[in-house]
Formats: sequence, structure tokens, C-alpha cells
Amino acid sequence: MNLKDKVVGVLMGGMSSEREISLLSGERIASALEKLSYNVKRIYVNEDIVTVLEKSDIDVAFIALHGTFGEDGCIQGVLEILGIPYTGSSVMASALAMDKLKSKELFRLHNIPTPPYYVVRVEDLPRLEEIHGCFGFPVVVKPRREGSSIGVSIVRKMEHLCESVEKAMKWDEDIIVERYIHGREIAVGLLEGRVLGAIEVVTDMEFYDYNAKYLDPKTKYIFPARLSPLQYKCVLTLAEQANRALGCSGATRVDFIVTEGENEYLLEVDSQPGLTERSLLPQIAAGAGYSFEKFAEAILHNSRLHSSANHPMRKKGKLQANEEMYGEFQTIRQKRKILSLK
Repeated sequence: MNLKDKVVGVLMGGMSSEREISLLSGERIASALEKLSYNVKRIYVNEDIVTVLEKSDIDVAFIALHGTFGEDGCIQGVLEILGIPYTGSSVMASALAMDKLKSKELFRLHNIPTPPYYVVRVEDLPRLEEIHGCFGFPVVVKPRREGSSIGVSIVRKMEHLCESVEKAMKWDEDIIVERYIHGREIAVGLLEGRVLGAIEVVTDMEFYDYNAKYLDPKTKYIFPARLSPLQYKCVLTLAEQANRALGCSGATRVDFIVTEGENEYLLEVDSQPGLTERSLLPQIAAGAGYSFEKFAEAILHNSRLHSSANHPMRKKGKLQANEEMYGEFQTIRQKRKILSLK
């Protein structure tokens, strides 16, 4: 299929705390595809996105959304129902990658090293000290389902733990308290499960937080990461395994901490990483030989539907399919009503 004959909708903005980053990613993607002569339509995502998509004439969606409703399976589910092929991971893979608890459970199941952790919920706050027990310090406190280090803090003393957990609860009702691992921050980029390389991040900040990612001019990026050949190969292999464990596809990024003792700890898989000028994945792709335009095109060409792709409804127009599905539901409801009256 020649996508240059199709209308490509770049979905950007959204309703999460990462809206501004999404707008930067989306505009950069749209401009890159336009340079390659694609027919691009910018779609700014808000609460009315379902109605907007139903009325749109787009043939494929390039998802440039981040955070809640953008990379947690929600927009992916909408696109599946509407029959619009899209970039990135499936509904389930997106939801798993966004959920730090479920993803860590899967990493452990697949013997992928990840820092020890426990979960705190609102009802646990009165007995937080008891729950923490001898877990030790320092720890990293993070919302269960957020990105761009939103709501994340490092805590070194018990008296600050409750305050940090309550702060993180502004973003999610479930909080991950994770053992802090001191080491180098390494990120691995993948495209359709194939590793592109690993980059090292050097920052003067306490960790690679939102300011270090998008604002601090002192943040340095070293590609390839300064690891021994054996350890470099190891992080690439672990990244492949983690990506496969969650079922991710498209362009993804896997984040690690590598200690001085040369132990690797997987932090998370980002199924919808940023594509701004400062974002890690485009820098990794550049190191692998991609211009940004060609990288955006490669992501686009892997767009597809993941759920029931061969369902008969996929062969019909969006509105016709929706009307027929609604008619079927009404028929079933009517039959059930008749049976209940007998």
C-alpha cells in the first residue's frame, strides 16, 4: 500500500500532563512527513476525539500522544473500533507498558532484572512506616501510570516518604516505591523489535527528571553508551526480551540503570516515546543511520490494526460498520427481551 496516496492523521496534544511534549513531537513528525510529500492532517486531541475521528477522512493514524489516554491503550482501542490503522503497540501492549506494576510483574516472570518494589494505595498511608519496614533507603517514589518522570521523587529518609507518596498520588491512586539503584542511565531504542542501539544520559540533576529531559541545557547524550562490548550486548538483549514480554511493536524505548558492579536493572519500557529534538529515541535512530524524516517514515510504514484485523467489519466503511454493529446489538437486545417475556 502506497501511503503517500493516503491521508495521514498525526494525533497530538491529548489530555495528559505530557500534552506540551506531545505537541512538540506531533509537529516535528508532521513536518518530517510533509517533507517526504505525505498528505498530513494535524489532529489536536481533546475530549471530543472520538467524534473528530469518526468525521475525519484520515486513512492511517500516527500517534504522537503521551501519557494517560495516549499511550495506555485508550486511543488505540478507539482506533481499533473505527478501523483506522495506527502506529505503535496494540491496546494490550500499550496498557501493560504504561502500567509500571504489571510490567514489572512481567519482567520478573521473564527473569529480567528490575529493582525491588512495593505498592502503596490511599488506604495504606496510615501504616506506611509499617509497610516500608526494613525495605531501606533511598527509594524512588513514582505514580503507577505516568510518564516523563511526572510525580517522581527520590526519598532518603522515612520522615519524607509519606509526603512524597501523597505528592505522587496527585497523578495516580497507586504508587510504586522502588529501591533506588545508583548507576548510569542507559536507554535502548527499538523499531519493530529490532534494536537500534543504546545511548547514555549524563545529567547534573539528581536523576533524569522532566527538567533534565526537556529544559536543562547541561544534559549530555553519549552514543553509543560507554559500556564494555559484552555489557552493551547484554542491555540490547534485555531490551529485546522486555519488549517481547510486553508484546510491544513499532518504535519503543527501554530504560536501564547500569551499576558500577556492571549489573543491569530494567526500569521501564516506553511504548510511545517522545520524538522531540531532545528526545532519546530519535538520537538513537540517528546513531543507527536514520535521518528524522526517514525514521518517522519507517514508523509510519509499520502502522496497522492489531485486533481482529481480518474481521468482516474491517472491509466496510467506518460509519457503515458502526451502523451495522449497532443494528446487530439492537437485534440481540430485542431477542433477549422477547425470550424474557416467554
